[in-house]
Amino acid sequence: MKFGVIGSGSWGTALVKILTDNGHDVKWCVRNEKLAQHISSRHHNPKYLSSVYFSANQLQLTTVPSDVFQEVDALLLAVPSAYVMNYLEPNTSLINPTLTVVSAVKGVLPENNLLLNHWMVKQGIKSSQFVAIMGPCHAEEVAAEKLSYLTFAGEEKSARDQIATTFKTPYINTVLSNDVDGVQYAAVLKNVYALGTGIANGLGYGDNFQSVLIANAAGEMKRFLQSVATQDGINYAASVYLGDLLVTCYSLFSRNRSFGNMIGKGYSVDAAKLSMQMVAEGYPASRAMFQINEGIGVKMPIAAAVYDILWNGKDPAHTFEDLEQLLY
Repeated sequence: MKFGVIGSGSWGTALVKILTDNGHDVKWCVRNEKLAQHISSRHHNPKYLSSVYFSANQLQLTTVPSDVFQEVDALLLAVPSAYVMNYLEPNTSLINPTLTVVSAVKGVLPENNLLLNHWMVKQGIKSSQFVAIMGPCHAEEVAAEKLSYLTFAGEEKSARDQIATTFKTPYINTVLSNDVDGVQYAAVLKNVYALGTGIANGLGYGDNFQSVLIANAAGEMKRFLQSVATQDGINYAASVYLGDLLVTCYSLFSRNRSFGNMIGKGYSVDAAKLSMQMVAEGYPASRAMFQINEGIGVKMPIAAAVYDILWNGKDPAHTFEDLEQLLY
């Protein structure tokens, strides 16, 4: 297959590595001409996962987003949710019925709190053209070719299975799902809970408390996902749900845990944002999920506490003291 890819951060770079390792051609939209020239001449991304080298004859580099919508079989989006519309809205007419849109976006669209597939349907694009890639898969470990699992969720079995096949490598195992909404919401919520774990760590809570916090977060996530589920019998202990929650809360690679840790140590939100070289998706997600849940009413005290700290200026220590009494 030939892929158009938008996103030259760590996750976009990791996904391009997987595709090119499997022999697929990639038309890759990167941030600026300087970066395009560097990758073209030196075959690696100097800023993210710089140890990953690409075969030059498999890459076509561009800085023009509309280029990657054309003459490709699938469009892969690997940018923070806050920027997705910058690329999609001007080029919606280029999403023709034969193009599969593959989303590695782990967030809801901040303008309207929509999942990407719901936005597509509102634009008249068939939901069968959409496939989500989610699961516990840090870009740094993909770069090191450590065994990882990715879940591919799609309404249309043939499109989902075809995309999953293109990503299967000795270091990537693929899992198939038709819970399109659920895997996306899980990817949003796990970032919110990783912020909470980071805040707890920054405040000086130990592993015992953090294990209780994460266990309760898993329960919150399950309750929310059940409230929006379109099918029965979903295994919420699977890697794309519980596994991704665990690794994002515990891993030193987790930018959301790192962001939360700074908040717990007394950094302001603005100071924490300036200290991060990468976007912590959990920050905007905490507000989006709070707003979404206002219309659903699921009991989510941990998510609410993170929202209060980040958006209402509540004191982290006092907020977590109150939260202690609600955990079990």
